Amino acid sequence: MSAAGPSASGPSASASAPAPAETSAPAPAAAAPATQASPGPLQTDDSVLQVEVDTAEPSDDDGDSAFGGGSNASTSIASSVLNYEYENGRRYHGYRSGSYVLPNDDEEQDRLDLIHHIFLLILDGKLYNAPVTNPKRVLDVGTGTGIWCLDFGDENPGSEVVGTDLSPIQPSWVPPNVKFYIDDAESDWVYPPEEHFDLIHLREMSGSIADWDRLCTQAYNNLKPGGWLELQEPLAAFEADDDTINGAQNIQSWQNALNDGARKFGKEIKEAHTLKGRMEKAGFVDVHERLIKVPVGPWARDPKMKELGRYHREQLCQGIEPYTFGFLGKVMGWSEAECRVTIAKVINEVRDKTLHMYVRYYFTYGRKPESAVH
Repeated sequence: MSAAGPSASGPSASASAPAPAETSAPAPAAAAPATQASPGPLQTDDSVLQVEVDTAEPSDDDGDSAFGGGSNASTSIASSVLNYEYENGRRYHGYRSGSYVLPNDDEEQDRLDLIHHIFLLILDGKLYNAPVTNPKRVLDVGTGTGIWCLDFGDENPGSEVVGTDLSPIQPSWVPPNVKFYIDDAESDWVYPPEEHFDLIHLREMSGSIADWDRLCTQAYNNLKPGGWLELQEPLAAFEADDDTINGAQNIQSWQNALNDGARKFGKEIKEAHTLKGRMEKAGFVDVHERLIKVPVGPWARDPKMKELGRYHREQLCQGIEPYTFGFLGKVMGWSEAECRVTIAKVINEVRDKTLHMYVRYYFTYGRKPESAVH
């Protein structure tokens, strides 16, 4: 499963309502610009996660799901952007209707903020891997609730941080160096050379992008020479290093159906393993690919991976419903009853403590050559 990400978005010429959330807020205290250290010693693709013999835990209701709420959109955003759609008790974006199948309601916003916490755990509190120093302009494509931008702007008061998304679900009170715009990543990016970026960041965008080659090229063209692009994506597949995966038949069938639905929708969710080659094709150099096996549940022996697995399991359980209604209901035409039966079966297996499953997360980043022209 590709854990659901923020709405597809990005700089374009066709966005009808660019809406910066520029409400003044007290400037954050001065902080040293982030300097990215080399990646920490987390699990890599060729390593085997060690299973803890005793996987007992207090209960499945051990407080994993208590995470922060959603936020209000800026009142300056055009009313057409706020023309939401509703289905199966969930709220969906209205701008570029049909281009993204996941909801944008408070429940989904809570999940997106939990995803942010999971990525911070994976990266030992860092927001990115790329070795960029003192970035002046930074772009977060598909910013969702905007939490990545807010953290980056707070840590780097000398940086101008721009977040874009299809949904106006970002806060209106933001640091003075952070701006949010309603925009579509799949439209043409039209930043003039003087507004190009030192770092462009995308996370959890699988299922939102029809043409990753075009996206990588647009990112390349809107970076300053020497600027970095970083893509952080889970692979849409459940795996295990032992035979317990044979007990996850409902999960496997569901994931295959999701992949079929995404393929029919025209926006594949199983793309993470292709991104290194796509970045190189676009002209990036020094392209690095870092793989992390993230457990599903607290079955790993390592304390850090155990904690990560507990949060990851909760996030996946929260994401099963929107992904099912999106790709199987909206795209494949399954009935609400069929979707709900499937959701229950899959959640039951995700919470099965005897299954030692994980999802591979790909962190791919590369540099635009210094010799490149704008």
